[in-house]
Amino acid sequence: MIAIVDYGMGNLRSVQRAFEYVGAEAIVTDHRATIESASAVVLPGVGAFGKAMSNLKRAGLADVIRQVIARGRPFLGICLGLQLLFKESEEMGQHRGLSVFDGMVKRFNVSLKVPQIGWNQIHVQQASPLLEGVADGSYAYFVHSYYVVPADPEIVLATTDYGINYPSVIGQDNVFGLQFHPEKSQTVGLRILRNFTALVEGGEQL
Repeated sequence: MIAIVDYGMGNLRSVQRAFEYVGAEAIVTDHRATIESASAVVLPGVGAFGKAMSNLKRAGLADVIRQVIARGRPFLGICLGLQLLFKESEEMGQHRGLSVFDGMVKRFNVSLKVPQIGWNQIHVQQASPLLEGVADGSYAYFVHSYYVVPADPEIVLATTDYGINYPSVIGQDNVFGLQFHPEKSQTVGLRILRNFTALVEGGEQL
């Protein structure tokens, strides 16, 4: 069972429906014991970084997320859920994240319209089971004003160009993150969710 973390932010039901479409058992929950016992955990989200972290801490879910990651459970962050995995964000001040990865979340400083809204390409940088069958240059759907700057470039699985070249897929060991919305990215997004589900159900080492 895949637990989709409910912390009051994000299009949770559409993520759940997308996982169910690819054959996964997925539930939306804020129950700590349920998240701890899940086969895998997904952290979606839209909105402000600081408020999201406050909600996670208030619900006692920040420590739960760190614990399930430390135990090696497959984990997927989506959009804001990816950004929360990093140490710090500059969104509306300085805010501490979950610190699963070292690095910053920065606002786009480009001549293009911000936020980036719409379809853009992902350019695969290294092979990963999460991106199996996803062609280099595939299009995904983005809605965001901020992007991650990892301290370790080796965790970058794919990049996207929006005035700058930034990480749009990250991964290390059992933890993955997508800056785009797979639940809105049609065939490409469903393929990625299917890949994640296959890894979870197959019990493979990520």
